[in-house]
Amino acid sequence: MTERTPRAPRTSPAARPAWAVVRVLRDRNAGLYLSGVVVSGFGSSAMWLVAGVWVKDLTGSDGLAALCVFALWAPTLIGPALGTLADRTRRRPLLVWTNLGLAALLLPLLAVDSPGTLWILFTVLLVYGAAGVVHDAAEAALVATAVDTRLLGDFNGLRMTANEGMKLLAPLAGAGLYAAYGGARVAL
Repeated sequence: MTERTPRAPRTSPAARPAWAVVRVLRDRNAGLYLSGVVVSGFGSSAMWLVAGVWVKDLTGSDGLAALCVFALWAPTLIGPALGTLADRTRRRPLLVWTNLGLAALLLPLLAVDSPGTLWILFTVLLVYGAAGVVHDAAEAALVATAVDTRLLGDFNGLRMTANEGMKLLAPLAGAGLYAAYGGARVAL
């Protein structure tokens, strides 16, 4: 007679994702990090849309409104050069200081109230985009060391889901906030 090895209990495909979420959220580092991703992703995504609406509102120009997206994404063209900063610096302090710098960077947007002050908005978007490239490079490296390797696949899937989910929800909320309070308040 051969001895049978016990099999793992079968779970339905629908139950597996729920179990992955629970496992990731039970891990302190992964849960905290995922919470930060949701909050940060919401704010960033709301501001991206509002920047273009704000410029269109102040100038009536579709071209200048589109320039907001260009200013935000142009730094990715030098992404490899910016990414070396993340490779040559301690990642945790780099992420902390980058996030604090990004928060402070939004404060000058309180002065944007006319077409003559739009240069402030475009400068903030350009620097925000460059800092985002550095942040993403440092984040990718730090996550691999901060999250348990057994959870890394599930965590990365949840992180991407949270990021993309915020891109769906936040612009609508940002537009509503802009309509009610204006661009400076959305930046805050």
